[in-house]
Amino acid sequence: MSTDISRGARLAVSLSGTNLARASDYNQRVVLQAIRTSAETTRTELSRTTGLTAPTIANITRRLIDEGLVKEIGRLQGPRGQPAIRLKIDALGCIAIGLNIDRDHLTLVALDLAGEVRSRITRDMAFALPEDVVGFVRDGLEPLLAEAGVKRDRVIGVGVALPDDLGAITLPGRPHDYDRWAELSLPELLRPVLPWPVLIDNDAAAAALGEAQSGIGLTLSSFFYIFISSGLGGGLLIDRHYVEGANRRSAELGLLPDPTGAGPDAVVQDIVSLSALMQYLAKAGLSVASPSAIDESDPAVAAVLDHWVEDATRALTAPLVNINCLIDPHAIIIGGRLPESLADALVERLTARLADVRLPATAPILRATMAGDAAAIGAAILPFLDQLLPSDATLMQVGRS
Repeated sequence: MSTDISRGARLAVSLSGTNLARASDYNQRVVLQAIRTSAETTRTELSRTTGLTAPTIANITRRLIDEGLVKEIGRLQGPRGQPAIRLKIDALGCIAIGLNIDRDHLTLVALDLAGEVRSRITRDMAFALPEDVVGFVRDGLEPLLAEAGVKRDRVIGVGVALPDDLGAITLPGRPHDYDRWAELSLPELLRPVLPWPVLIDNDAAAAALGEAQSGIGLTLSSFFYIFISSGLGGGLLIDRHYVEGANRRSAELGLLPDPTGAGPDAVVQDIVSLSALMQYLAKAGLSVASPSAIDESDPAVAAVLDHWVEDATRALTAPLVNINCLIDPHAIIIGGRLPESLADALVERLTARLADVRLPATAPILRATMAGDAAAIGAAILPFLDQLLPSDATLMQVGRS
């Protein structure tokens, strides 16, 4: 008897069964995703890609066209026979709104079905309180939709991304009533200005999901995402599934103890964060209003930035060694709101540093294709995942929350 079992085989994550309705919904989501990730395709190609029969593909594509999510764009000219009809996603068939709430800025984006940002509004604001966020959304929503070229009836939902423990972590300059964030319900807060279903996730997780759906992660089945914003977070995808952890706190890179730091309670985000970077500049006597205002052409600023990159490399080296040894991902991706040149410098220096460490395997370190708006874009992906794109949860009969 053969015992040669593929190492890719694994136990199902759920014992939940399914039914024809869920299977049909899942198949439709798979076909929509196959069209979405292609510049254009045909029904024959979809059958080959998905393994579904030609009649099933015909029925699904008919429904998607009727729903305004897919459109026919002519026939594919071939040497013989009836030319195949070309299919393409209808990018404005629906849109989703993404809102990123961070300790130093707010961002609102409108994302189309193809994964393109149609419009964005951002505002640097230190420690925005709940009423500040409501005002930001109220003022920005209509201009956002107008610039995107869509009406409200095309919006399928809203995703909100924000750091865990937003109101609980003490940071310099934090107002005394900022802890109100820990006690309120975001859907209730936003319902008067965002009258659609609201989905909420951690900002690093949202950014990682966004990269998996619309960025370089499309070509990777597993990766560890490093999210550098006002703080430091992480996201882990394995076999294209986001791994939450038992307490939904997986990949908490920023809170890892940093034995190379300044003190017994030092953690990695004390160095690797935009908050820390701004403190480096302030301690050097350089007044910079926000990370987006950093002038890298100033020699004094450039010297501080190089110092920060070196310290960030030191603080991240041990965590990246552990990630390589314990997870063995296909890649480690660095994203977030770090200026692109700094992200490139950090990627280069970390790559060189890990090359000097003997490891069983070393994943390439890459810069995310979605950078500054990553959390907002990832948040906007959430309604698409909930309603239109494939996931294992679509098939589950029980255990869904």
